[in-house]
Amino acid sequence: MPGIDKLPIEETLEDSPQTRSLLGVFEEDATAISNYMNQLYQAMLRIYDAQNELSAATHLTSKLLKEYEKQRFPLGGDDEVMSSTLQQFSKVIDELSSCHAVLSTQLADAMMFPITQFKERDLKEILTLKEVFQIASNDHDAAINRYSRLSKKRENDKVKYEVTEDVYTSRKKQHQTMMHYFCALNTLQYKKKIALLEPLLGYMQAQISFFKMGSENLNEQLEEFLTNIGTSVQNVRREMDNDVETMQQTIEDLEVASDPLYVPDPDPMKFPVNRNLTRKAGYLNARNKTGLVSSTWDRQFYFTQGGNLMSQARGDVAGGLAMDIDNCSVMAVDCEDRRYCFQITSFDGKKSSILQAESKKDHEEWICTINNISKQIYLSENPEEIAARVNQSALEAVTPSPSFQQRHESLRPAVQSRPLTARTSSSGSLGSESTNLAALSLDSLVAPDTPIQFDIISPVCEDQPGQAKAFGQGGRRTNPFGESGGGTKSETEDSILHQLFIVRFLGSMEVKSDDNPDVVYETMRQILAARAIHNIFRMTESHLLVTCDCLKLIDPQTQVTRLTFPLPSVVLYATHQENKRLFGFVLRTSGGRSESNLSSVCYIFESNNEGEKICDSVGLAKQIALHAELDRRASEKQKEIERVKEKQQKELSKQKQIEKDLEEQSRLIAASSRPNQASSEGQFVVLSSSQSEESDLGEEGKKRESEA
Repeated sequence: MPGIDKLPIEETLEDSPQTRSLLGVFEEDATAISNYMNQLYQAMLRIYDAQNELSAATHLTSKLLKEYEKQRFPLGGDDEVMSSTLQQFSKVIDELSSCHAVLSTQLADAMMFPITQFKERDLKEILTLKEVFQIASNDHDAAINRYSRLSKKRENDKVKYEVTEDVYTSRKKQHQTMMHYFCALNTLQYKKKIALLEPLLGYMQAQISFFKMGSENLNEQLEEFLTNIGTSVQNVRREMDNDVETMQQTIEDLEVASDPLYVPDPDPMKFPVNRNLTRKAGYLNARNKTGLVSSTWDRQFYFTQGGNLMSQARGDVAGGLAMDIDNCSVMAVDCEDRRYCFQITSFDGKKSSILQAESKKDHEEWICTINNISKQIYLSENPEEIAARVNQSALEAVTPSPSFQQRHESLRPAVQSRPLTARTSSSGSLGSESTNLAALSLDSLVAPDTPIQFDIISPVCEDQPGQAKAFGQGGRRTNPFGESGGGTKSETEDSILHQLFIVRFLGSMEVKSDDNPDVVYETMRQILAARAIHNIFRMTESHLLVTCDCLKLIDPQTQVTRLTFPLPSVVLYATHQENKRLFGFVLRTSGGRSESNLSSVCYIFESNNEGEKICDSVGLAKQIALHAELDRRASEKQKEIERVKEKQQKELSKQKQIEKDLEEQSRLIAASSRPNQASSEGQFVVLSSSQSEESDLGEEGKKRESEA
């Protein structure tokens, strides 16, 4: 190592300017060393802190890997391979954490301690000696200055002694301080090299020791383990790349295919309605009433689950039951000037919900799906296939093809021996109907090309005068409970029976027969099939009032009578054999399609599971009406007998009066026939004209009696 420059200690007493100049160079060097060592200290402190942080982080990593098997990830599942792999990694990392802890200790002892000692002890000693030397130098200069000002003329031994003593003391202090200061500056040149090399040596030795410990821990088994893990990672990365490529391709395909679906109401020609669904899910707007006239619409996700309609708000883990849709009724409604609204009513009529679909396609598919679920088609093994068969059977039943008509004409002579195939399939779609209907021709029940009326037409319309006369007058407000609102009595107020039911009109059509319940069943089948084919889901809700005189359809809002059916004209009524919500009756009216003969019209309704009750009520009304008619006839006959008896009694009393008058006249005639007989007063008896007339009448009466 080359020689080191030194300050001459022996020249400290002389304190020449050259010495002071050389001292200034050493002081600048000491300042530069102090600045550099402070920066080096900060760098090594960062290494030490980083090593401590690495050791703590490695230990925490090992701890977290050990706790992996205790974690419960929603999508991770129980992956035993991953758990065992991470346990192996935790052991290796735990050993590395121990090595890092040892390295941290070695760095603290071999690197940080020497440089800290140099910074805190040696550099601070130089600064302290510099300050002390500066003070001593200033004191010496002041003492020399006072000594130089001693008076030559007026010498004072005491003052001279004090000044001389002060110079001695200050020069001695300066000399001693300067020698120690020069010694410290000379020593700093050696300590500087030691302070630079010793921390670096400790750092390298600590790292070498750390690497040796790592090489001892890294054995062949660990190398094999790491190789296997690396291969697994590459396989997972390759699988991820393939999956990402597949997903990207799927995204591109979906973007192209879903472009028309971004429109809220897609073209029904491109996306036809599927009427065979038994399950459906999607967002709907639900109407919630918040007051008498106010309401809010909440967007929720709805889905069908078996016979239940479930709803789930966004963010909920699971859905909740919205409504039981087994045997329910669904129809399109107009609500608050919103499009695509439909109403679901439970089987008992106690709960209803109004929902809004986003498009016409969703609107019709929701209604068809709920209708299929209401028929409990979902309980079969192949629900969609059965729903398609029902819809196809309904299509063939209502809109027959020419080939079907020709086949039907060819089978007409043998109709008694083999039932029609189309009739059998259609009856299976609506329930098990009676075996007699299978042997009947369609033309014997329903007139060919009969139009179906799906809505209620007021009987006062000008285009149906015959029907208006047959049904009676409508358009008048009626209290359905028979209470009179004014001075005049309603025509049903005196009726014994008043029963009110909520019904929905499905349709009506003219029939050719009214003596068999199969007519009602066949009409139900054709009307329901026609509604399904032509997408007619709206039904007019009314109140059906059953009395002993008539059946009335009353508007539930305005209480205006829509239609009145005279009870004697209701010749047949029946409910569906399986779906008890459906019922119908046949009304015999005059006119119709043939103005000269009577016609029969079958009306089909849907109720809130009260079809049998309505039919029983109609039957009870007809029985009451029959007994009332019999009582009326018996009363009229009794009155006729009493009138005859009264007339005979009057004739008898009149005859007795005539006989009495005749006897009186005979007596008077006998008295007047005596000759020359006069009264004592000389007056004669003269018959009045009235008496003569009565006598003539009496003679005529005697003649009639003799002739009798």
